[in-house]
Amino acid sequence: MLALPKPRGADTELLLEALPADIWLLPAVEPSSDEDLQLALYLCYELHYAEPAGVDPAWEWDPQLLAFRAALERPFEAALRSLVPAAAREEVADVGSALQRIIAEDAGPSLARFVEARASAEQLRELLVHRSAYQLKEADPHSWAIPRLAGAPKAALVEVQADEYGGGDAGRVHATLFAKAMAAAGLDSAYGAYLDRIPAVTLATVNLMSLLGLHRRLRGAIVGHLAAFEMTSSLPSRRYGNGVRRLGFGADATDFFDEHVEADAVHEQIATWDVAGGLAAAEPALAPDVLFGARALLALEARWAAHLLASWERGESSLRSPP
Repeated sequence: MLALPKPRGADTELLLEALPADIWLLPAVEPSSDEDLQLALYLCYELHYAEPAGVDPAWEWDPQLLAFRAALERPFEAALRSLVPAAAREEVADVGSALQRIIAEDAGPSLARFVEARASAEQLRELLVHRSAYQLKEADPHSWAIPRLAGAPKAALVEVQADEYGGGDAGRVHATLFAKAMAAAGLDSAYGAYLDRIPAVTLATVNLMSLLGLHRRLRGAIVGHLAAFEMTSSLPSRRYGNGVRRLGFGADATDFFDEHVEADAVHEQIATWDVAGGLAAAEPALAPDVLFGARALLALEARWAAHLLASWERGESSLRSPP
């Protein structure tokens, strides 16, 4: 921890007086359905990932924009914390086992089962469009945690992320594999091509990662998010791959999913025990946030999957407009 210094004038006196106080949280909003809030938050975060056309890059760290973003983040985070239960004492004592139990008890709908057995080619394309908001920059939000960790958890996280970025092979970068799958399905694989059509319920799942990854105080939560993400990836990826094959698409479309079947089976163990469990052991105060990050992921993913399945059962598009 950094010991706060003595003030040296009016500016530092004002700042040092304010910093020890809790930041005021605005009233919570429903975290996944506010189209305006989620799109605005997504665009604010995108300044850290990409260069939006016609936007001055200096906006990335403009104080006014950061203040605007904070006004969006506070109700979003407050809503997320009210959405999931707080960590129990026995969970905090053994984070790895708690994560396994949380995943095992998750009752969210299985979108992967539907895709494997029933989805149409058009519904598969919609799924790819939804996921493009994250998968075309896969791993980047979790990489924000690397400079915020130390020792064994940091080394373990780098091991996971190195695989996500292709292990040095640009052609095997997971975001590249996803772009290849989109193209094979007849979709535009350009970054952000479908942003106007992606609803808030999807943007919220990506904004959660950016929120947790960009704030050092939430490093425990982004690690918990990563662990839950990896723990719920391998088997669903197998089901998605089976569905893609059932619909007659070739290797370019299945490569992304097949890669995750093998890679995430290994990543699951590293992320759960070495990254999340290691961080909780090194910094016990972060253990509740590790579990919060995992639970927040599962909650928003469940709402997202329910939206897609309900839309398709009604015979409607799950996007704001069909691709």
